[in-house]
Amino acid sequence: MYRRILVAIDHSSISRQAFEQALALAKLTEANLMLLHVLSYEEEGSPRLPVLTGFDAYPGMIRTQALELYQQQWQNYEGQGLAMLRSRAQEAADAGVRVEFTQSPGSPGRAICALARTWGADLILVGRRGRSGLSELFLGSVSNYVLHHAPCAVLVTQGAIAPSPQERSPDQVEVLS
Repeated sequence: MYRRILVAIDHSSISRQAFEQALALAKLTEANLMLLHVLSYEEEGSPRLPVLTGFDAYPGMIRTQALELYQQQWQNYEGQGLAMLRSRAQEAADAGVRVEFTQSPGSPGRAICALARTWGADLILVGRRGRSGLSELFLGSVSNYVLHHAPCAVLVTQGAIAPSPQERSPDQVEVLS
């Protein structure tokens, strides 16, 4: 069975589901659990690099202030990630699971697969937000990347997907007037 389970987490509700499934599976199989948070611009709430124009009245001062603000926001983002990791690690430890955690910057899919290789994971759990079509094409799909590049088994937790108009029952159909 599984001995080393890696779960990628962020601040989303689907991530919480992935963590809970990983925790339950780790308890059941007495596996070690590794929690990973990837610092990425793709995560909701991550700081955005300021866009500076060449038309600033005092370009040097404004750019410096903007970059200092960005740096402060990034440090807050890192701190929030570490606080989340510590909280979830404590939750796992309280449940009797051997747990480690790490946080690293980069592309989420690549970071997950790289850690799975170096840590020797035999299962990766990731959440899937249910993107499809153009949003998946432009925003990417971490779960899709991991499925195709992971060195071990992958379990994907599905987020809620709104039913298509064909799948809705008559009482769910909206009437436009």
